[in-house]
Amino acid sequence: MPLDEEAFSAVDAEHLVAAGAFSEAERAAVYRAIETRRDVRDQFRPDPLPEALVRRLLTAAHNAPSVGFMQPWNFILVRKPETREKIWEAFRTANDEATGMFADERQSHYRALKLEGIRKAPLSICITCDRDRAGPVVLGRTHNPAMDVYSTVCAVQNLWLAARAEGVGVGWVSIFHEEAIKRILNIPPRIAIVAWLCLGYVDRLYDSPELALKGWRQRLPLDELVYEEGWPGEET
Repeated sequence: MPLDEEAFSAVDAEHLVAAGAFSEAERAAVYRAIETRRDVRDQFRPDPLPEALVRRLLTAAHNAPSVGFMQPWNFILVRKPETREKIWEAFRTANDEATGMFADERQSHYRALKLEGIRKAPLSICITCDRDRAGPVVLGRTHNPAMDVYSTVCAVQNLWLAARAEGVGVGWVSIFHEEAIKRILNIPPRIAIVAWLCLGYVDRLYDSPELALKGWRQRLPLDELVYEEGWPGEET
C-alpha cells in the first residue's frame, strides 16, 4: 500500500544516512575497475567459477538502479557445453551475415577478430528484460518506454565492473538473431534479450581496448563530446 505524506516523512527520518566520499583507496579501486574493464573475446580459462563468486556477481547486477524500481531483469545461467554449442551455431550464422555487411579491407579485418567466448568461457549469462513486470504504467517510464531496457543495461554494467574486481573476464556477445536464442532457451516472446555475457577467469587482459589496439576504432577525445548548456550551433 502506498504511503501518505506523514509516512514518507517517517521513512526519511529513519532511513536517511550521512553521505560522503569514499576513502582515497576506495575511490582508486572504483576508477581502476572502470578504466581496466575489457570486453574479452578469446582468452578465457576453462575452470569453472565458484558458486559463491557467481552469486556475488549476480547480486551486484541486481543492485543496479532501475527506473520506478521496476527491476525488469532476469539472469539465465548457461553452463552445459551442448547448450553453448547451440548458441554458438546461432552466433556463427549471424556472424557470417555480419561479415558480408563490411566491405573490402574492413571485411578481412573483421574476420581476423577472434570471437570464441561462447565456446571457451565456462559460464554464459543471458540477461533479459521483462517489459511487463511493473505493469502498464511505471513511474519514470510514462514518456520513455525504453527506460526498462536502459535499466537492464545498468545491471549489465554492474556485473561487468564487479567481475573485473574479482578477476573475472566478461565478453558481451551481440551478434545473433534474438528469436534463435529464444527458441534455444525457451524464452517467452514478450521477454527482450538485452545481453549475452560470456564469463570466465582470464590470466591476462589487454592494457587498452582490443578494438583500439587492433585498429578497428579509436577512443574519441572526451573534450570533443562535452558541451555546455546545449548542443553547439552548426556552421553554415
